[in-house]
Amino acid sequence: MMKLSLLLVFFSVIGVAQPKLGMWRGILLLNAEKNIELPFNFEIKKVNAKLIVVIRNAQERIMVDEVVFTKDSLNFKMPIFDTEFKTELIGDTILKGVWINHTKKENNTIAFIAKFGNKNRFNVPMKRATNFYDGSWETTFSPESKDISKAIGVFKYIPNSAIVEGTFLTETGDYRFLEGIETNGKLFLSCFDGSHAFLFIAEHNETEIIKGDFYSGSIWHENWVAKRNDTFQLHDPESLTYLKNPEEKIDFTFYNTQKQKVSLSDAKYKNKVVIIQIMGSWCPNCMDESAYLAKVYKQYNQRGLEIIALAYERTADSERATANIMRLMKKFDIGYDILLTGLTGKDKASESLPFLNVVMAFPTTIFLDKNHQVKSVYTGFSGPATGKAYEKYSLKTENLINNLLYNKD
Repeated sequence: MMKLSLLLVFFSVIGVAQPKLGMWRGILLLNAEKNIELPFNFEIKKVNAKLIVVIRNAQERIMVDEVVFTKDSLNFKMPIFDTEFKTELIGDTILKGVWINHTKKENNTIAFIAKFGNKNRFNVPMKRATNFYDGSWETTFSPESKDISKAIGVFKYIPNSAIVEGTFLTETGDYRFLEGIETNGKLFLSCFDGSHAFLFIAEHNETEIIKGDFYSGSIWHENWVAKRNDTFQLHDPESLTYLKNPEEKIDFTFYNTQKQKVSLSDAKYKNKVVIIQIMGSWCPNCMDESAYLAKVYKQYNQRGLEIIALAYERTADSERATANIMRLMKKFDIGYDILLTGLTGKDKASESLPFLNVVMAFPTTIFLDKNHQVKSVYTGFSGPATGKAYEKYSLKTENLINNLLYNKD
């Protein structure tokens, strides 16, 4: 009887399909009617007998370790962002289900399917690349409309391939790590990071003008055009948001994750250089800046630097907002205070910080000297996907910090 029971357990275990380990190709179906599909690649592997999902975007690797596997499903929650995949495992090579974005109240579910073994991001005929798109492009989104905006497209080819990587820099941030291919004169780029679901499709004409479509999530679509221009610049990010009264000393009070009141005027911040980060855990550019500021804090805190982040979450549920912030802090080992404002959106951020003319972007970063006089207000963030722009920002920021710490003009 004991042997029979053991055999039943054995056969029940081996009968349960396991997702194949290795590379997968996932698709988010953004628009079923128009068959608009956003592809991305990910790897399923085991670390210490635990299933891990690693999402790939160009040079970025996003490790997802909140994975729950049962006999017929594989569900995983994205790190930091309040989104998750719920999927059914079909055999051992297909996952089918949905991606759910809990930060949205409407249109927050997108159909998802993934297949094992396909390393190509885009399933289009591969032809020899022309390297046409390589370089810097003056870009206009939604041309000839009231929503017109400018950006800089920066693209580069991976040597000896048709693979293209790059991003768009805007006055409120960047489009993070885009990856795709050029084939037959057409450009295909995508990014999925748990919050962004971006798809770009474009082609060029004989006058070297790029024309394309941009899709984001399940509902957003806009046209864009670009022309090669190595000298085009966006507005100075330190000119967009500013102190209404340059002589005013600012202050605020919000609660930290332990439900304790924290004010800029607290003794902890007296005679300290302070960076104020206006952000949200749902914001990918804020995530990049938080990763950067966590390192800056470790480097300069003992020399007299403090950082305070003001979180404008997309939920009115304080417990959920706190949980989201705690996940962000754990992910990047953040040692500085993140305060929960209990408010949502740029308009509410502007109202809660009336000393500023406007908060037009998350993140927005304020640099204070030891007397808490505002020395700089920086709109947006150029993250690691921007390459030289990120290096330039990092150098400028750390020079400013050093100057403020040592009272240099």
